[in-house]
Order: sequence, then structure tokens, then C-alpha cells
Amino acid sequence: MNSAEPVRPAIPQVREVKASVLAAFQLVEDARYLGSERRTHRERSRLMVERTVASRRLARDLLAS
Repeated sequence: MNSAEPVRPAIPQVREVKASVLAAFQLVEDARYLGSERRTHRERSRLMVERTVASRRLARDLLAS
């Protein structure tokens, strides 16, 4: 290497392609999580609580029988 050549960076440069692929993947995952309809935070929280209560009741009933 002579003084006319540029110095290579110590860390590799991040490619924009990777970032856009990750962003697209995140959009798909968000769409799956949120579903096709928009729900408020309160509605999502209530749904999670209802699922938790149902699973605990099922577990309790299975242990009792």
C-alpha cells in the first residue's frame, strides 16, 4: 500500500440493502401481529388479558379433573 491508496475503514460499511430487507420483514411481522384491522392499545391489552384468563381457567380445570 502506498500513500495514494485510501485507508480502509476498521469496520465494514453497512449496506442499505440489508436495512431495507429488515424493514420490509418488520412490516410483515407487524402486519401479522396487528391483524388486518386497526385496534387501539386498550383493545389489544384487553384481548391479551382475555386470552390469559382463558388459558388459566383451562389449566385450572385440567388440574382439577
